[in-house]
Amino acid sequence: MEEEMGKVEGEDTTASELDNLKMENESLRSELKSTNERIFELEKAIVEKDTGIESVKQSLEESRGMLDETGKSLGAAVLAYKELAAQANPGPVAGMIKGDTIEEIKESVENGRALVERVKQEIGAENSLIKVPAGAPARTAPDLSALSPREKIKYGIEAG
Repeated sequence: MEEEMGKVEGEDTTASELDNLKMENESLRSELKSTNERIFELEKAIVEKDTGIESVKQSLEESRGMLDETGKSLGAAVLAYKELAAQANPGPVAGMIKGDTIEEIKESVENGRALVERVKQEIGAENSLIKVPAGAPARTAPDLSALSPREKIKYGIEAG
């Protein structure tokens, strides 16, 4: 009888172990399924991020191209502005125009104008100090008192 009880107890133990293993197996399957779902979600997020990164890289390249074009256009505009400033300010100011930006060109034009104005004022001040008669002196009749009678007659005939 003891043998029969041992068998029954052994079977109960084996059945209980089998039930435990089945539950553990089911738990592991559930855990594996949730892990696989999480991996799928993460892989999907990686693909979305990679797509976003490629989009940002493409936008960056487009922006760099636009920046290069804008830089070239700005250089041409500054050069054209410099030429217009030289045409609008002929003379010594045109020779004083320098700079690689619009602000530098404006500043050099203002400095050139100020210098020309200062020189004009200094020349004007010097001119006011120098007195020059405004034309030839008035004509008066020659003094004939010092002439001999013969010279007076000759003068009278020539003057006529």
